[in-house]
Amino acid sequence: MAAPSPIKPVAFNRKAKFDFFILDKFEAGVVLTGAEVKSIREGKINLKDSFVRILRGEAFLFNCHISPYSKIQGHVELEPTRTRKLLLKRDQIDKLAGMVGQKGHAIITLSVYFKQGLVKVEIATARGKKMADKRETIKRRIHDRESEAAIKQHSRKGR
Repeated sequence: MAAPSPIKPVAFNRKAKFDFFILDKFEAGVVLTGAEVKSIREGKINLKDSFVRILRGEAFLFNCHISPYSKIQGHVELEPTRTRKLLLKRDQIDKLAGMVGQKGHAIITLSVYFKQGLVKVEIATARGKKMADKRETIKRRIHDRESEAAIKQHSRKGR
């Protein structure tokens, strides 16, 4: 029996965890063209301002920038930030729609990766952070960094 192929991460939304409280995560497939998949394999994808909306009972990915494939010639280029359909189960779509109905909640993209040769998007329901929450996150990050440096420095002195 062959071992399952490891998940190969391609892109992350670094600002997501800073700007939002992550509530629930989902894995979704994406409807893409062949040239878009090749471009993603080259790492030419940006999730910075991307988000998900539920329209007519289907999930769609907005503002995900996939640069045109560099080695393609003579083909019609698609718009880099076009809307792309997400492949989710009906109960997942219903759960997402219910969560987004609440005030201050959104569906954001966290990462894009390859799983068994297929492009997958990790999306999450999230609630926006206020400025005070963001400051607290920064303080916690600085404190953790300083404490790890102190521990490292102390362990070096002991040798």
